[in-house]
Amino acid sequence: MATTADIRTGLIIKLENSLYSVVEFGQNKTARAAAKVWAKLKGVDNSRSIEHTWNSGDTIYPVRVEKKTFQYLYQDDSGYNFMDNETFEQIALPESMIDAPQFLKEGQEVGVSINTETEQPMSVELPDKIVVKVTYSEPGLKGDTATRTLKPATVETGATVNVPLFVNEGELIRVNTKNGEYIERVKE
Repeated sequence: MATTADIRTGLIIKLENSLYSVVEFGQNKTARAAAKVWAKLKGVDNSRSIEHTWNSGDTIYPVRVEKKTFQYLYQDDSGYNFMDNETFEQIALPESMIDAPQFLKEGQEVGVSINTETEQPMSVELPDKIVVKVTYSEPGLKGDTATRTLKPATVETGATVNVPLFVNEGELIRVNTKNGEYIERVKE
C-alpha cells in the first residue's frame, strides 16, 4: 500500500472517487504537530483543480497508468479519432481529454495515458515541440527586426501562433505545444 512518502509530481491518485494528477507537492513541519504533506492536484476525469493535505504516513491510492503511442487519424462528430500503433485498434476521444487539440496534425504520433484498472483512456499528450507549416501570415516590413515585435500567423492545423516579423508564409516553424509559443524557424 502506498503512503504519502510515495507522492511525486505526475502521480495519478484516486481521491473521493475521482482521479487527480499531482502537479506540485511539499511537506509542512512544525515543532509541536506531526508533519503534514500537501499537494496541488489537477483533475484527470474532471476539470477541477484542488489542494489536499494528509498527515505524514497516511495511505494514498495511486492508479497505475500506462502510456501508449497512438496516431491521430481525423476528427468527426464522435470526437478525435486515434489508432493504436501496435494493435491498430481505433478510439474516439472528446476534445477535453487532449492537452493541445489545436496543434493536432493527421498522422501525428501522440501519447495516450490509459488507466490499467479500467482500460479506459484518460488523457492525450502531444509532443512538447512540433514542426508546422505557416499557411497564412502578413508580410513583415523590411528592416523592422530590431525589436521583438510579433505578428499572428496561421499554421496548417488552423491554430494561430505569434511569430517574429521575418517568418513568412510557407515556412516551417517549431512551436511549443504546452504554451502555444513560437520557438524557431526550421530549415527544410
